[in-house]
Amino acid sequence: MDRHLLLDERIIEDVKNAELTVGTVKKHDANPLFGEDKPWERRFDNLYANIIYDEEDQLYKCWYSPFIVSQTTVGMTRQQREDESYGKHPQEMGICYATSKDGIEWDKPELGLVEYDGSKANNIVLRGGGVHKDWGGPHGAGIFKDLRDPDPARRYKAILKDKILSVAFSADGIHWSPPIACPDANSAGDTHNNAFWSPTLGKFVGITRQWRKVGDEHIRLVARTESEDFITWEKTENVMEGHDPNQQLYAMPVFYHGGIYLGLVAVHDLKQDRVWTELTWSPDTKTWHRVLPGTPLIGNDGDYGHYDWGCVYAAANPVFRDDEIRLYYGASDGLHFSWRLGFLAMATLRPDGFAGYRASSAEEPASLTTSPLLDDARSLRVSADIESGGGVIVRALDGSGQVIAESKAITASVTDAEVQWKDTSALNEIEAARLQFVFNDATVYSLVLT
Repeated sequence: MDRHLLLDERIIEDVKNAELTVGTVKKHDANPLFGEDKPWERRFDNLYANIIYDEEDQLYKCWYSPFIVSQTTVGMTRQQREDESYGKHPQEMGICYATSKDGIEWDKPELGLVEYDGSKANNIVLRGGGVHKDWGGPHGAGIFKDLRDPDPARRYKAILKDKILSVAFSADGIHWSPPIACPDANSAGDTHNNAFWSPTLGKFVGITRQWRKVGDEHIRLVARTESEDFITWEKTENVMEGHDPNQQLYAMPVFYHGGIYLGLVAVHDLKQDRVWTELTWSPDTKTWHRVLPGTPLIGNDGDYGHYDWGCVYAAANPVFRDDEIRLYYGASDGLHFSWRLGFLAMATLRPDGFAGYRASSAEEPASLTTSPLLDDARSLRVSADIESGGGVIVRALDGSGQVIAESKAITASVTDAEVQWKDTSALNEIEAARLQFVFNDATVYSLVLT
């Protein structure tokens, strides 16, 4: 089965009267899902959450990074926040753990592992490095479960900043090894570092952040490294920066879906001092394409004091369900360079709904033609949102552009719905055919060939 997202420009040969649009997320009614409600959760700020649904344990698992030693925002009035200096304070980060049966209601279990203020009755799984004027402890950890590794002691993997880029391992995601330094990487972002297995490269890829000095300014850059064994990492390379120095790229969780790598990049608008999340994609984790820069996938809402008015940082590892994609994120109610309350929140997308093509005008039907795709596959499934009165027709075209097969009209929203051809006889006589989508009042997202 080959799944193709139509935002992948490599498979698109021609587009008429249609434009790529960013998908529409729905923020959950239960938001925010949890906040800074423990004594050791002094500040969340950006949260840097990592969330998986563990099929083996039938459990949602979340690892997040609060400041466990710091001045706190809790209990401050707006005026007190604005009056209090947001400069450097003695502080330390830790990694905390939460679980949920449904992904909505979360529990912060007392694990009895790490001492805080004379007690181990907390959900901290890792701390260390002590208090620092900037920060100490494990910073911006990216965590995932690796079912490929034959060593059960390395089932869970973490990449983080512990002075320099470092890694850690765990058998259960709770009991962690001490961080192992990775000096060859030469970079560790004070941001959400994350790593994943690349199925196309056959190695681990790490995403972090570097800085580039431009005049008196330091510009944030997305940086990349890779590793064969998750311990020895190559020197980091810059792979993406913002188009506008006033809109700099912060953190970028990355995942593989539909034959490409998708990135949820945090964009820091320096003029507004707010952060939102945009969509990027890459064929190889090295060359990145931003989807409509300046258009959020997960944006800010409400007025000052609303839980995600100020900053939105996507969590690593979206959760793919049959009926939706869950995009968890760290939210905060104030400006980036200010005291603010932080939360875990969730937005949802329709399946494959990261971005899709929609008609530019209603005066004529839109069309999108792919490169030759339909070869030995004869089953085609599509995902599309269709409004009342709208529809999608799929055509198979031969090398000269002639229609050799046409589908029955699809007139309601569908997810991975099999295309019903009017006549398939001509398809058996051609090795490869282009697919042409003709549509009105509809948004087309993806196709699946089997």
